[in-house]
Amino acid sequence: MEKSIYDENRIRETVDNYKRVKSAVEEAAIKANRNPQDVRLMCVTKTVEPEYINPVLDIGADLIGENRVQEFLGKKDALHLSSVEKHLIGHLQSNKAKQIVGEVDMIESVDSIKLAKEISRQSAIKDVKTNILVEVNVGKEESKSGIFVEELEELLYQISELDNIRAKGLMTIPPICDEKEVRKYFSSMYQTFVDIKNKRIDNIDMEILSMGMSGDYESAVLEGSNIVRVGSAIFGARKYF
Repeated sequence: MEKSIYDENRIRETVDNYKRVKSAVEEAAIKANRNPQDVRLMCVTKTVEPEYINPVLDIGADLIGENRVQEFLGKKDALHLSSVEKHLIGHLQSNKAKQIVGEVDMIESVDSIKLAKEISRQSAIKDVKTNILVEVNVGKEESKSGIFVEELEELLYQISELDNIRAKGLMTIPPICDEKEVRKYFSSMYQTFVDIKNKRIDNIDMEILSMGMSGDYESAVLEGSNIVRVGSAIFGARKYF
């Protein structure tokens, strides 16, 4: 009985958190003179059980992000995914592309032509076209994946020649720093996003700029992000097993 009460309390807290974060995202958009409907809130579900994800989906969350291929595949059948968009946001190894292509609506973490080619190849086999974002390592951190800004344009031109993937924008995770510094990273990434868009590269659509997480999503919205990826601020601190 105690476990049931604990679970119900956590579910209520999760729903309240989602409503609070969604409201904060909308307020940040308004502050930036943007239409709140142009900014999407992604619920990041890494290590979260379906019983805590579904109540948020049931009240209108329409975008989830999962970090790991096996975790998503293991719990997707238990999720209420009707009308919900699904993104893979974690680092993807080329040898796992076969498992995830066709299972999600977008892969946000493409950072090499090798990976892009494998996603395109697997997409051709499954007769689908896979939407991707190119991950940019805006802070040039050795511990993070992502391509450096200086190499981005060349990679996008290479991707544009692949038949079964569509680059829809960029994703980034800035270094951990104070709000003033993180906004500089976000602003720089937004300018890169606009510059690439203005080049009008064939088969490259700069529609999405995915940046901002639980600790900095409001700053990201103020600097032009149109997808923020929020996990712990909605579901609580992650539990690793």
